[in-house]
Amino acid sequence: MSPVRKGRGTGAGRRSRRRYDLLGLLVAAVMGFPVYWMVLTAFRPASEILSLPPEFWPSSPTLDNFTRAMGTETFWPNVRSSAVIGLGTVLVSLLVGTLAAFALARFRFAGRKAFVVVVLTVQMIPLAALVIPVYLLLNDAGLTDSLGGVILVYLVFTLPFTVWMLRGFISAIPVELEEAAMVDGCGRLGAFVRVVLPLLAPGLVATSVFAMVQAWNEYVLVYVLLSTPEKQTLSIWLVSFQTSFGTDYGGLMAGATLTALPVVVFFLAVQRKIAAGLATGAVKG
Repeated sequence: MSPVRKGRGTGAGRRSRRRYDLLGLLVAAVMGFPVYWMVLTAFRPASEILSLPPEFWPSSPTLDNFTRAMGTETFWPNVRSSAVIGLGTVLVSLLVGTLAAFALARFRFAGRKAFVVVVLTVQMIPLAALVIPVYLLLNDAGLTDSLGGVILVYLVFTLPFTVWMLRGFISAIPVELEEAAMVDGCGRLGAFVRVVLPLLAPGLVATSVFAMVQAWNEYVLVYVLLSTPEKQTLSIWLVSFQTSFGTDYGGLMAGATLTALPVVVFFLAVQRKIAAGLATGAVKG
């Protein structure tokens, strides 16, 4: 009797897994179709973009849309601004966030729990509610229309998440490893650099992806804080394809593809580290 029951259970489990697999493929198709259509439109000639019925593959793919997008006057300056803001936000948030997370995970001090609550509370504040106060503060400090001012503002939103995430990763690293390094002659800083930091690499990669995506795709703050066209980012540059005469859909989709490409490449390069980091952060040592 037991082999029969086991076989039935196995068959039911396989059917259940197939249903979940089909559901997962359906969800992936629904989520991936807009990306597919964006890339498809970027390679379409202008005569096929608004054709009815729509075609799911261009009859004569072209690179004219990419040439036109990359040939705009502010494309390369905006690429530079996006790169400076994105990398600056990632590097500074990791530097400050790692030290703050280490202090929260390893030390006991007055106000520690209150600090954690503040970190979580900041994440709940809607961005739109802070646009005017942030602009007034930066204007008084003379940091409007500057990339440094934008990086400082982005840190306000990326640091809480960075600190919260890295605190979990550091807590999963056994403190005995640091103590052993200190017994061997390392100081607190030496143990942190030689023991904790290498083990923290997956967590640093996972949080850096979040910070990079936030800084790369953000629109509202950079639109308000940067007025010089050459200093604006690619997310603002995309709006230039919408004019009073209409929308250049081919150029817009080509520009959107070029804008998304660096983040996609970065994610693909570090995806294994992200998976390892999430698995490590989920287990508290």
